[in-house]
Amino acid sequence: MKKIFSLRLAAALLLGAALLPACNQPNAAADTATSPAAVPASYFENPETGVQDGNVRMVSISTPKGKFNVWTKQYGNNPKVKVLLLNGGPGATHEYFECFENFLPREGIEFIYYDQLGCGNSDNPKDTSMWSLPRYVEEVEQVRQALNLGKDNFYLLGHSWGGILAAEYAFKYQQNLKGLIISNMMMSCPAYGRYAQEVLAKQMKPEVLAEVRQIEAKKDFANPRYMELLMPNFYREHICRIPLDQWPEPVNRSFSKMNQSLYVTMQGPSEFGVAGKLVNWDRTKDLPKLTVPVLSIGGKYDTMDPKHMAWIATQVKNGNALICPNGSHMSLYDDQQTYFAGLIKFLKAVDDGSLKPGATL
Repeated sequence: MKKIFSLRLAAALLLGAALLPACNQPNAAADTATSPAAVPASYFENPETGVQDGNVRMVSISTPKGKFNVWTKQYGNNPKVKVLLLNGGPGATHEYFECFENFLPREGIEFIYYDQLGCGNSDNPKDTSMWSLPRYVEEVEQVRQALNLGKDNFYLLGHSWGGILAAEYAFKYQQNLKGLIISNMMMSCPAYGRYAQEVLAKQMKPEVLAEVRQIEAKKDFANPRYMELLMPNFYREHICRIPLDQWPEPVNRSFSKMNQSLYVTMQGPSEFGVAGKLVNWDRTKDLPKLTVPVLSIGGKYDTMDPKHMAWIATQVKNGNALICPNGSHMSLYDDQQTYFAGLIKFLKAVDDGSLKPGATL
């Protein structure tokens, strides 16, 4: 959740070696995926009238502090499958989801970019009282209504912090959903903190961990040495398992725009565990209340416990799990073929009614 979306990370990347595009990987999924020629022509129909603007829509939302605008962009047109994407952070942008463009259009699946309030192209009230989980849930509901998404077509995909937001939305409004995807997120921040401390931290070299602990004890999080230690010893292992100088450009671009106020308020400053408003968030006991089809995605090398993410699927009424064997927190990049093959299979199975709880994706 928090670890991939820090301004310190963005600074470390931008100040380091020149960023290179990610290595091209053979598209194994393309062998079985629907070719672009087979996608219905209706997918490319433009719903806009008047001046064309790339299907961008600014949605007006009401909040306790007045009205603000949030940015959305529709990609493709499928009346039955519309996937709204919730970015992580908190405080990153929709931009790191741009890899979806290489996989979902060929399958005729519509998806919708969305910058949450305070993120990317959306308004930023610069008011920490606005950074709260309940308010963000109501924001998502207002976006859903504005975009005419409903139980016959609305899929919600939340990655990292977005997974918390997606789950929380489902607990209150699952009657509006056709399917829920919780990507790379546990359903308990305390459990996540324990996993970071008891498992991930111990995988680091003792001398590296000792120095990291010293910096954190002093609360010297702005110290450049902090990221110098974490980038090769933690981020490269558990955030995105691609050489640091080859991290995908959309990821670096998104992280460089991080809203630090939002991130620290909700998450806290440490790279190990949660210390902000989310510190006590735990929905594990409530998972049986979810009756909508759920896909829980994780990575073997994730910052989140892969066993916990697989367990989520066993607790909901209609759950499936996808644990990417080569993936970490950014499995959508470092185990891309597995991630998208499983996601697409889930979306199609829910759509045609063939999904079986517990099926291998």
